[in-house]
Amino acid sequence: MRILHTMLRVGDLQRSVRFYTEVLGMKLLRTTDRPEQKYSLAFVGYDDEDRAAVLELTYNYGVERYELGSAFGHVAIQVPDVKKACEDVRRQGGKVTREAGPVKGGTTVIAFVEDPDGYKIEFIQGR
Repeated sequence: MRILHTMLRVGDLQRSVRFYTEVLGMKLLRTTDRPEQKYSLAFVGYDDEDRAAVLELTYNYGVERYELGSAFGHVAIQVPDVKKACEDVRRQGGKVTREAGPVKGGTTVIAFVEDPDGYKIEFIQGR
């Protein structure tokens, strides 16, 4: 068994695809449009779906915003340099919500940014 993807509901599919591809450097892997069922999907990731878990971005027609709730935490991404990753996000107009620094009670360097819908993305320093 393996994890295939995590689905995130988004308010503007193109805006979210731009964030994940242009700001976070993922590839747009495939899209599906289902007008009869009133939704569209975009799958993004750093590798092909047969080799890595990816994100499924789901846009339901007519829904521009979702309540994120308190159960979902974040998506974690390993990066070679957390500080630089934050600078890159900020330079491209993204929002950094926790600057690079050690995790509470540890030494691993982490940071948090938000996607356009408010989902938290954690950057974790690669080893």
